[in-house]
Amino acid sequence: MPKVKVALIGVGNCASAFLQGVSYYSKAVKSEEFVGLRNSTLAGYVPSDISVVAAFDVDERKVGLDLSEAIYAKPNSAPKISQVPKTGVTVNKGPLFDGVGESTKHIVQVSNKADVDVVKILEETGAEIVINLLPSGAIKATEYYAKQAITAGCAFINATPNFIASDSLWTKQFQEANLPLVGDDLVDQIGSTALHKTLLKLLSDSGVKITETYQLDVGGGAESVDTLERTRETKRAIKTESVASALPYKTQIVAGSTDYVDFLQNKRDSYFYIDGVYFCNTPFKIDLKFQTVDAPNAGSVLLDVVRAVKMALTKKQNGSIEAICAYGFKRPPKMTSIEAAEENFKRYINA
Repeated sequence: MPKVKVALIGVGNCASAFLQGVSYYSKAVKSEEFVGLRNSTLAGYVPSDISVVAAFDVDERKVGLDLSEAIYAKPNSAPKISQVPKTGVTVNKGPLFDGVGESTKHIVQVSNKADVDVVKILEETGAEIVINLLPSGAIKATEYYAKQAITAGCAFINATPNFIASDSLWTKQFQEANLPLVGDDLVDQIGSTALHKTLLKLLSDSGVKITETYQLDVGGGAESVDTLERTRETKRAIKTESVASALPYKTQIVAGSTDYVDFLQNKRDSYFYIDGVYFCNTPFKIDLKFQTVDAPNAGSVLLDVVRAVKMALTKKQNGSIEAICAYGFKRPPKMTSIEAAEENFKRYINA
């Protein structure tokens, strides 16, 4: 029997990578077969303990399909890294709200099927944790599903940049419902923000003075289109604040998404520029580029977060769980350094 029952809101690229990851690592036995995971076992749970029991989407090419088929349906472009067996979970038609923006109307084909009763399905399937993987601009839809999670008695993981876990009003609602809440804006396993922060801290700890720096991301896929249209400034503010937390002083910093290139599909190109001075005020400059695939980048962190939230449920903790938020998200309720977040998370898991 599965030990961690999860419901997915949005069956896009991240959902595809997550489900494929659960399938891939569930077959692992030897330690070397867990390569790519930060934690093969966390809080006593392994990936095979996780089961997706419900899923919601609005695209007619996914609604009504078994989840194992829907994760490969268009417009998804995440790479196929594992064969997912039939799940027995049918993708349900959720309410649209603001889930599709003007720029993604030509990408998403909205189903004309009737909306399901979300709370009823969450209760019937025994879902314990709801993972919000909606597009960044889906503010009303995110808030709707957060309310449904509370009503159904589920913990809520907000992977989007919309303010839920970092909003005191939402935190209070989950506290009153005696349910855990974590978010906002899931970090990547090898993300540009974490790399940028690490570089700045390394330089700063070496006595280097950073005068100005930027981090610019160019991506493909529906999420990149949606970000540019609806949440570009929000994402920029979150990333800039996160990067700035790596330095003990203020300087000129810009970080965020800048453009969409369709043929990149699920890939992302990140560019870094760092300008500063070191010994005897000698100037230096750093220019870097690296490329990742978006969807798998979310998998390892999300597997950790899900298992940690299950632990919070078991302990009957409620409201925003700061140790998990700081570990797995760019915009936690309380911003902290990468080192402090790691240490606090380990302490929380081992408590």
